[in-house]
Amino acid sequence: MKTTRLLEALELRIMQLSRDVAPLAAHRVQRPRFDKQLFYSRGTQLGQYMQEINANLLHIRHAAQAQQRERLGWLAERITAQIAALQRELATWHLRRYDVSRNSTTLNARLVKHQDYEHRLLAMQQERRQRLTQVTRLDEQQRLQRELETLDGRIARCREALTRITQVLERHAGH
Repeated sequence: MKTTRLLEALELRIMQLSRDVAPLAAHRVQRPRFDKQLFYSRGTQLGQYMQEINANLLHIRHAAQAQQRERLGWLAERITAQIAALQRELATWHLRRYDVSRNSTTLNARLVKHQDYEHRLLAMQQERRQRLTQVTRLDEQQRLQRELETLDGRIARCREALTRITQVLERHAGH
């Protein structure tokens, strides 16, 4: 009796989740969203995670029919955790910068903006290096060296952002 109610409750939650995921099921993300312990799927679409939940629902039905109580309990906990994780993902979906299918114009604008940042940072770096060769005071040399280290970090982060934006644009061009 308890098993029947458990299955009905899970089926109801999964049906609701399927409706919630449906509009975003085909949208790609940059990398898998969930831990390997939670979802075996390493997919980049939310629909793939929903498929795994549905497959687990079939497994739980088989476990119930075979009266495998331990397996049934483990699968119920797993599905419940998966449902909760996917619901959290849906709740924060709008916060994702690059994962939601974006307008190419917006991404191109971001690309140009970051390219401009990189250009300005490189100019600042060159100017600091040139000043460093001309400065004779130790404290001034140390200050310029720290500024150069800071600029190196900023340039690296800027280039990482450029790489991510370029990857998203390439992915969108392929679809």
